[in-house]
Amino acid sequence: MSAPYELRPLDLSDAGLAQVNALLRTVFPEAAHFTADVLRWQYVDNPDGPAVGFNAWAGDTLAAHYVTIPMRARVDGVEEAGLLSLNTATHPQHQGKGLFTRLAEATYAAGAEQGCGFVVGVANANSTPGFTRKLGFQLVSPLDARLGAGPLPWRAHAPGPRFAPVHDAGKLAWRLAHPAYRYGRALQGDHTVLLSARRMKGFRFVLGVEPGTRTAEELPLRSAPLLKAFIGLDPALRWSGSTYWNVPMRFRPAPLNFIFKDLSGRGRQLEAGAVRFHATDFDVL
Repeated sequence: MSAPYELRPLDLSDAGLAQVNALLRTVFPEAAHFTADVLRWQYVDNPDGPAVGFNAWAGDTLAAHYVTIPMRARVDGVEEAGLLSLNTATHPQHQGKGLFTRLAEATYAAGAEQGCGFVVGVANANSTPGFTRKLGFQLVSPLDARLGAGPLPWRAHAPGPRFAPVHDAGKLAWRLAHPAYRYGRALQGDHTVLLSARRMKGFRFVLGVEPGTRTAEELPLRSAPLLKAFIGLDPALRWSGSTYWNVPMRFRPAPLNFIFKDLSGRGRQLEAGAVRFHATDFDVL
């Protein structure tokens, strides 16, 4: 390694977040959603706890950054703490030094010490090999990407998933308070469909489906849009025979994969058809 890099835990002060934000905007100049408000919301305000991650420093220069945020999920029927892999960035002048792997390994070790049993993430086609080959993640499944019309094909009595994030009132309220995005809700039977204000060629993005019509009632109630887009995984959604069609990989701007890493020491893996993970569980909409 050509430069002596020092790995330090995240500094979640305003000054520390400003340094991270400057790096993210340098590496991703088109990503307008990287703001001080969004980073504080992600890294500090999460009701499941503050972000877990590390920065790599070359002297006084922030060379690389990697972060996970705490989450809770039911895994095989038992609720446990875990981590959601989120932002990673390496300054162009410090790329190719193996910093991402070092930062990630330090982060997962810190998470395991804090009692986290897993790390999950959503990786694009370019970044997935780095997680699976270098960091031991399991590629569980590509996310479903569906476009269609009418009600989502929800099965009320579908078998429960092996892995499902926990959405209590506090966590859901935090997620829907994203500083950069706006949401609404529509009712479908005895479920609430959470909707992003963003559209793609007339299709309204579905953020997630929540049981009960009183869920997230602070959001404006909208008429259910005819055309909807869904990104995620859910065994309760029966797409076969529905009015929703799969978007072929070649037509997806950035195909996304759900990845999983066990931190419990038990070598657990997940089945693709037994995971519930909606857009509300990761930061894309």
